[in-house]
Amino acid sequence: MQIEYPTTVSDAVDVLASWPDATLLSGGTDLMVEVNYRHRRLDQVVALRRIAELAEMDSAWIGAGVTHARLERSPWQGLAEAARTVGSPQIRSVGTIGGNLGTASPAGDTFPFLAAVDAAIVLRSASGVRTLPWDEFFTGPKQNARRPGELIAGVQLPEAVPARQAFAKVGRRSAMVIAIVSACVTRNEDGDVTVALGAVGPTVLRARQAEAMINAERRLTDTMLDEFQRLVADEVQPIDDIRASAAYRRHASGVLARRLLERVW
Repeated sequence: MQIEYPTTVSDAVDVLASWPDATLLSGGTDLMVEVNYRHRRLDQVVALRRIAELAEMDSAWIGAGVTHARLERSPWQGLAEAARTVGSPQIRSVGTIGGNLGTASPAGDTFPFLAAVDAAIVLRSASGVRTLPWDEFFTGPKQNARRPGELIAGVQLPEAVPARQAFAKVGRRSAMVIAIVSACVTRNEDGDVTVALGAVGPTVLRARQAEAMINAERRLTDTMLDEFQRLVADEVQPIDDIRASAAYRRHASGVLARRLLERVW
């Protein structure tokens, strides 16, 4: 196995220009599970943990190397709530948002927040920078639009992130669990609501019809809540698997989104 330890993003993309199919390693919380079970063979590795640029974070930028432990203390309530549900404290101390994006699991806990605020994913390579909206970056279950020779530089947030945010997820136990359903709901100062859900489709998704319905209203009534819950449940695309049935996921999606809407209202 060959391994490189670049200390800048420029150095990393130079290495990737020569090794376009190299494995990128940051926290390793997903990758090393695959390696330990012999599901992945590593020939060329670019280790990213020494790149200080990737750990930068400000009011509109989250570097790919920012850990979930740092996101727990971030100013974005929905993202902080999501980060607190990731694995154990040990996992959160090394696992990064860039690794989460690279894995692109439909159940990725940070993704409903990113979708709800319309974040963009920034990719770097020797040929330049690409910025993709979240819904162009995620292309399928554990699939994304990163090309050979590219690395995930970070997440660009919009200038105005809604002040009211809430995240929650449902799992088979209360901690250290992969989501059966996860959701993030936001509401801005004008009253407009966004709703994003994870683990109920091939990628994270937005409940656009539910958003349109609730954004046409300025009063929250039981009738509106019932219709909002119904629309969310209709829009998700769940499957049956070992953790839950599609029917349960559909029901839980509506209930979870309704509760979060009441929180942000």
